[in-house]
Amino acid sequence: MNNTQVTFCELLSLINSLRHLMITAGQQHGLNSLETLRCSEELDELILEFQNR
Repeated sequence: MNNTQVTFCELLSLINSLRHLMITAGQQHGLNSLETLRCSEELDELILEFQNR
């Protein structure tokens, strides 16, 4: 993700959307499913980017 093109508010929106997708994936496929883990890893990256701003 290009840091210069994503605003602070857009980043928060992405984090919230991905968090919702991760929760849904966990409920539907289980916490150890590849889809849930992929969402979790992407969410970790976005949160780290948010914290580093």
